[in-house]
Order: sequence, then structure tokens, then C-alpha cells
Amino acid sequence: MRSALHLPNDRWKPLEIAFWLLPVVSYFLFPDYLVLISQIMIVGLFALSLDLILGYAGIVSLGHAAFFGLGAYTAGLLSVHGWNEPLSGLLAGAIVAGLFGLITSFLVVRGQDLTRLMVTLGIGLMLFEAANKAAFITGGVDGLSGMTGGKLLGLFEFDLNGKVAYCYSLAILFILFVVMRRLVKSPFGLSLIGIREGGKRMPALGAGVNRRLVTVFTISAAIAGVAGALLAQTTQFVGLDMLGFPRSAELLIILVLGGTGRLYGALIGAAVFMLAQDYISGLNPAYWQFYIGLLLILIVLFARGGILGGLDLIVQRIKTSFRKEQI
Repeated sequence: MRSALHLPNDRWKPLEIAFWLLPVVSYFLFPDYLVLISQIMIVGLFALSLDLILGYAGIVSLGHAAFFGLGAYTAGLLSVHGWNEPLSGLLAGAIVAGLFGLITSFLVVRGQDLTRLMVTLGIGLMLFEAANKAAFITGGVDGLSGMTGGKLLGLFEFDLNGKVAYCYSLAILFILFVVMRRLVKSPFGLSLIGIREGGKRMPALGAGVNRRLVTVFTISAAIAGVAGALLAQTTQFVGLDMLGFPRSAELLIILVLGGTGRLYGALIGAAVFMLAQDYISGLNPAYWQFYIGLLLILIVLFARGGILGGLDLIVQRIKTSFRKEQI
């Protein structure tokens, strides 16, 4: 008899706990790299927002940087005009990006993969050009400067060593990860996977496909806005590149490296990509992209499903060999 199907287990596994202990340990072991690790965590949060729609709902996007940039400019403009309280800046970035995501979601969810690629790319390009033209507000190609960082919770002031920014980024990342983890393991998250695998069959089960896609797209946009606002607050600068197509393309590379539809793949992909970029660019500033491309090709050829997919395959082979030896 087949075993009964159950909802995914929401309990934390030992490997998950160990994973989240790593940044805590890194705070003490690598004090000179706190700024870099903070950037990795922020990019990881940004990648998580895309994984929510790509890995679970199957929505391909080439313009996700639009929401990231909106969150960054929202927090940046608030700071420039005198409102520099960090948490409310994050909330404002999430609201603005989420509202823009809600408005554009009705265009995105109507089409299929190629249509969605073109629509999201068009949205990103239009917003980039709008920010470029509105230089009197955004600073244009020079970027938005003059930001000041307020005290976190009214107690902790951002320091040059990046200690407060590190703890701040880790806390926001962990809180939002817990929310997303619970979301994808809920019936709503399972319905998204069903839509990804066979969207035409889901209405027969009473699941409103478009409504669910609009909801998850809005949530994803809001989380991307938080990531953008977090980067703006910790670096105290916002540039046009935050809205640019290269940032969206890098995000897809990060997900391919780590593995889509896993959440942890987004975080591992962000760490691998940024550490490789930092190390390789230090060795060869002119040709570092060649080696990143080579790494991506090797992952696609030999580790289907990204790094986590490759690890799963290795574990399965070890288990299979162990069972054969027992027999």
C-alpha cells in the first residue's frame, strides 16, 4: 500500500540550524569581512524574493531589479529628506515595491514564459529610464547621495566596521526567511507548486490560478523592496545600477548556481557567486566574468538543479551504494 501523503514537515532540521549558526560564528571569526558578508546576506534576500516566484510559481522575470531599486530609492529619498529611522524605511520600501508589484502583476501573470520575460524586462527598462530622466529626484547617473543613517531601534548607530549593519542584515534576512519558509510549506505554497507543474489543472481543484500568482508576485516584490532598502541603508548610497538589467541577470545566475525552488539555494548561490566574484576579480580584474561563466556552465552540465541539486545526487548515490553493499 502507498503511504498517505502529508503536508511538508515544518520542523527545523539539524543542517538548517547549523546553516544559520554559520553567520553568527562568522561575526567573530571574520571581523574584517563583515561588510562583504552583509552584502551577501542582502543579495541572498533579494535572490529569495525571486525564488519565491520562479522556483515555486514558475514565473520567470528579467526585471526583478525594478522592485529592488524602488525599495532602495524609497529608503534613500526618505533619508535624504530627513526621515532616517531604519525600520520604518524598510517598511516604506516594502510598501512601495509591493504596490508596484501588485499593479504590474496583472500584466505579468496573463502570459506564459516568453511573454513574462518580455513584460518584466520592459517594466524594468522603463523604470530604469524613468529614474535616469528624473535626475533632479534620483540623482541620475551620479546616484542618490547625502543619505544619513539613523540609530537602529534608537540605540545602535551604524559604524564604519559594519558590525551594526551585519547584525541588522542578518536579523532581517532570518525573519523574512522564516516567513517565506512557512509560506512555501503551507497549502498556499503547495498550490503554487501545483500551478508551476500544471496550471491548467489547478482550477479543477478549486484553486484560483491568477489570484494566487498575483498574491505571490506582490509578496515577492515587497521582499525585493526590503532587500533594496536594506542595501541603501547599510551603504548609504543608491545608484541607477540597482534598477539595471545586469542586476536582474545576476540574480538569475545566482539561482541557477544554488538551485531554484529550495530557498536555501538562493542563499548558497548568493554566497558562492559573490565570494567567487570577489576572489576572482582580485586575481584577474579584466577577465573575472569569464571564470564566472565557466563556473556556471560546469554547474549546469554536471549538477542539474544547481549546487544543492548536485549535492542531493551525490547523497542519493552514496545511499544506493550503501544499500547494495548491505544486500
